[in-house]
Amino acid sequence: MRPGVEVSAKSTTPASWTVNGVSRANAFLVSRDAEDRPVYGGTPSDFAVVQAIQEMNARGLRVTFYPFILMDVPPGNSLPNPYSDNAAETGQPAFPWRGRITCSPAAGYAGAVDKTSTAATQVAALFGAATPASFNVSGESVSWTGAAGDWGLRRMVLHYAHLCAAAGGVDAFLIGTEMPGLTTIRSGASTYPAVQAYRDLLGDVRSILGAGTKIGYAADWPEYFGHQPGDGSGDVFFHLDPLWADPDIDFVGIDNYMPLSDWRDGFEHLDAQDGWPAIYDRAYLQANIAGGEGFDWFYASDLDRAAQVRTPISDGAASKPWVFRYKDLRAWWSNPHYDRPGGVESGTPTAWVPESKPIWFTELGCPAIDRGTNQPNVFFDPKSSESFTPYFSRGWRDDAIQRAYLEAMHLWWGTPANNSVSSVYGGGMVHVPECAAWTWDARPYPFFPALTDVWTDGANWRLGHWLTGRLGAPPIPWRGFA
Repeated sequence: MRPGVEVSAKSTTPASWTVNGVSRANAFLVSRDAEDRPVYGGTPSDFAVVQAIQEMNARGLRVTFYPFILMDVPPGNSLPNPYSDNAAETGQPAFPWRGRITCSPAAGYAGAVDKTSTAATQVAALFGAATPASFNVSGESVSWTGAAGDWGLRRMVLHYAHLCAAAGGVDAFLIGTEMPGLTTIRSGASTYPAVQAYRDLLGDVRSILGAGTKIGYAADWPEYFGHQPGDGSGDVFFHLDPLWADPDIDFVGIDNYMPLSDWRDGFEHLDAQDGWPAIYDRAYLQANIAGGEGFDWFYASDLDRAAQVRTPISDGAASKPWVFRYKDLRAWWSNPHYDRPGGVESGTPTAWVPESKPIWFTELGCPAIDRGTNQPNVFFDPKSSESFTPYFSRGWRDDAIQRAYLEAMHLWWGTPANNSVSSVYGGGMVHVPECAAWTWDARPYPFFPALTDVWTDGANWRLGHWLTGRLGAPPIPWRGFA
């Protein structure tokens, strides 16, 4: 988890680039593409982060600090691939999503270390040994005083916690975001070492930022509600509950990219046959916020998806289908949780207290691409192994579907009838004021995305999740066919 720069030598004013005491000359050099351009932007200098926080605080804005990990894994690498049955295979997929970080070999693959003590050792190595005392804070500068070579996750997060405090404080701070490959690692049948490591990190961040900052973890939307490994064991674990129930966690963070449609060509597909007039129809999209795929039914395979063979989500004699419904936020939030090792429900619930904490959508959004609501979580980025277009998309730009998604979500969750009130803290289940639309970009429009010689991701703006440059010019709302 090293800070990176686009170039190793550069004159800047009024200050030189430095992150956590690392100078530009000693920073990681970001990979370059075939045109000799950096594939990612560099890490913002510490002084720029402090300035940004102070400026936003001065304007009366609420500031949430979100430490973001980019995976600089270029093509042609010789790294071991944890997602392979061949231990000798090298070469990881290029520029993957951080959620792929896991034990090696990964669960479900030959030689997997999952459910062994080796998994715990690997998790500990990833987090590192940084403590709050491993830093020197002088005014608005934070530098590293710990062991050389410790580039663990703890160092990154604790550094930024100290930096936020030095800047005058933030309203909210995330200790991690979208790490399902990490949080689902087991060192035993039901022991999740990364979840405990995040709890340890949580306590240290609290000691730095104090009670005035709300602290959370931003789970990926299939991650927040439990771990169901699909390995034939029947295991069902609410693996993040020790974190969600921790007194130092103030909210359940979810990066929400759940599908809101299943639209296809023509009018013979199931949703059109059900009478829905178009993918842009607000009532149609809102019917799938707590319904449809991930609530009423799922596709058991790609072939089933192609043929629209929908398998109802059920739970047999236990009669708790919400356990398997990632869209059933209300039931998950308002019920006690019982683990099911081997498929057998435990006699005692987890530490989660129903209705005890609000849910924040720490991200929610939809790409501006045809049928983006079919699969809002994917993005088109040719350099990345994670580059996809949504299911059944025809691949063209569509600002209207992005706008329709945002309006449907905001209006639905902003309606009291759809948003339960907690009997514990008296507020709504989903705290709408802290739900963050993804993504606004600090780079000035229209220079970004136009200057692709400066920013290599400029071409991705056209079909991406960016709101910058288009949310202020909304398309004419869809009002049905003449």
